[in-house]
Amino acid sequence: MNSYAQSIEYGLLNLTSAQLDRACGVLIAAAAGDALGAGYEFTYPPQHLVPVMKGGGLGNFAPGQWTDDTDQAAAIAQVAATGADLRTPEALDRIAAGFREWYAAGPADVGVQTGAVLSRAAATPTAAGMIAASREVHQRQGRSAGNGSLMRTGPVALAHLHDPEALVEAAMAVSSLTHYQAEAQEACAVWCLMIRHAVLAGQFPNFEDIAHWAPNAPEWRAVLQEAEGNEPGTFRQNGWSVGALQAAWSAIVHTPVPEGPFPSAHLTDALSTAIRIGHDTDTVAAIAGALLGARWGMSAVPAQWRRILHGWPGLTSRDLERLAFLTARGGREGKYGWPNVAHIDYVSLQYGRPALAQHPHDDGVWLASATALDDLPAGVDAVVSLCLTGTRQVPEHVEHIGFRIMDEPDPAENPNLDYVLVDAARTIAALRDEGKTVLLQCVAAHSRTPTVGIAYSMLRGVPRDVATLAVCGVLPAAHPNGGFRTALTRIESKGLLA
Repeated sequence: MNSYAQSIEYGLLNLTSAQLDRACGVLIAAAAGDALGAGYEFTYPPQHLVPVMKGGGLGNFAPGQWTDDTDQAAAIAQVAATGADLRTPEALDRIAAGFREWYAAGPADVGVQTGAVLSRAAATPTAAGMIAASREVHQRQGRSAGNGSLMRTGPVALAHLHDPEALVEAAMAVSSLTHYQAEAQEACAVWCLMIRHAVLAGQFPNFEDIAHWAPNAPEWRAVLQEAEGNEPGTFRQNGWSVGALQAAWSAIVHTPVPEGPFPSAHLTDALSTAIRIGHDTDTVAAIAGALLGARWGMSAVPAQWRRILHGWPGLTSRDLERLAFLTARGGREGKYGWPNVAHIDYVSLQYGRPALAQHPHDDGVWLASATALDDLPAGVDAVVSLCLTGTRQVPEHVEHIGFRIMDEPDPAENPNLDYVLVDAARTIAALRDEGKTVLLQCVAAHSRTPTVGIAYSMLRGVPRDVATLAVCGVLPAAHPNGGFRTALTRIESKGLLA
């Protein structure tokens, strides 16, 4: 038995950095799809449309604001991030209370099925009471297989990555809080199994990858095969669980993976396909986003989206990253106590000498080690971080954008490296165009900071070799690792920053 199989069997799943990136991608890409689709809900966009996060829609949402899809996912994730077994009455009670708290706040948009259940639930509901209300609504209407539990199910997959049988039970239990019909519950279980496979394996699943655990496997195999065999536009009746799942899966499998330098652009391309199907655009894109993020990772979600993502209860993309990370690790914090630690004391940890220098090709950009966060240069109003930072390490009035880059030469540690370097350079340029003064930092400014600093110079038209000498000249300890240097050479040869 290999080590991967043993880790699954004994519940000792130790996730790699790439798997954690994909786990974080589940919540963030789902939220991105939700916010992207919000402005097109119940319309049928033209097939040439490239969606933007314009806001509007049924809830008159702000640009980047997610809807009820991610609101409810956040309520689940806040419980899952504690390491709770989501099958237990205690965890389900807490999720039910979270749903009720959200509903009581008067959300701008609530699904018909979910609203009917939550309006009947007690002010402080138990899971049993909410399931009873769900059953009552089902009996009154004769159906309750809407897409409202499928759209929020991503966190359940992360909570039970090590145990697919528990995952199925949890997915169906959480679905049953508002959707009593078995069809809706089974859809959640199937999609969670697919998400789990993508996070762990880094590939989209075939049905046989999940068939052993899928409820009513022959029926769901046929459902997915129908989606694979028909164009996305076939699935415009996507307000119910089966139609929404088919729309999302069809959008994913019928969108080509780019053959160019950024295969992870499949994530953004497939979300556009999902939205162009029309009708329940935000929900189909949220469902698709959870699986796309599981395959391609948080690092494939453009920073221009992550910068503006926000929603109930006052969360941002950084909060979703935190919740996803903790959920995937069973509530366990990572290195230095991240992501809950307020401040990481890199001075005491003695990671190199403090570094701070102005960028040689733009004096509105500072290149720094993490110690500079404790005393930001005057005028800095944006921080681009390439390493872990504490929750209070960057002042609240300063915009903070993070990129997941491991300081490792092995390409497996950074599967989207070229895209991330280009995205980080373009993000710095966008911040500068907005008039912001930027501090770019990693732990010691030895490898990650100079690499992105060089990429930014290349974006400004400076040849890579000239940029390397100049950036490393102002950061005397700078020495980008071999994998980063190779990536910069590749980026230059392909003209990705021209």
